[in-house]
Amino acid sequence: MLVLRSSMPSPFGRKVKVAAALLGLSDRITIEIADTNDPSDSLRRQNPLGKIPCLVLEDGTALYDSRVILEYLDMLAGGGRIIPVETTARFAALRLQALADGLMDAALLQVYEVRFRSETERSPAWLAYQAAKVERVLAVLEEAPPAADGVLTVGEIAVACALGYLDLRFEGRWRAAHPKLVAYLDAFAARNPAFEATRVKP
Repeated sequence: MLVLRSSMPSPFGRKVKVAAALLGLSDRITIEIADTNDPSDSLRRQNPLGKIPCLVLEDGTALYDSRVILEYLDMLAGGGRIIPVETTARFAALRLQALADGLMDAALLQVYEVRFRSETERSPAWLAYQAAKVERVLAVLEEAPPAADGVLTVGEIAVACALGYLDLRFEGRWRAAHPKLVAYLDAFAARNPAFEATRVKP
């Protein structure tokens, strides 16, 4: 069995779980919760960065981050399933994934600023800087939302998980100004039971 080290709220871990389900690989993966704040957690030996998700292969090799893990799972499923082979489609999918991953990074940094710093230590300028990244990405995606009815790639998966994380940590405030993305997420969720199955309630 493959072992996925992650946590329930992690949007990057959710990406892996949703992708595994789409590829028919869920039954080959055991999920083990990791505590990134615990120095005694084996995660820090598996991934020196101490970050999740981390996929431990049957021979003990560890793969990270989520983009590398998704590429491995795609290869395991025969290749070309969620990462297109054709050049134009491939880089469109990878670019979309990078955009959504960047949104998740900026959202996480906002969460961490509040979680790990006392109120007097927090930087409003830093929070605004990260929030602006999220807003710009949402604006770009709203103008040209991904298609949820075609072949799903790492890009569409990442966008869904990014929006899901905004629902979890930011009370879904993005929804009011982005109706096309709301429709996209609804369509994605309806088509992919694993997305609802991996949802964490606020």
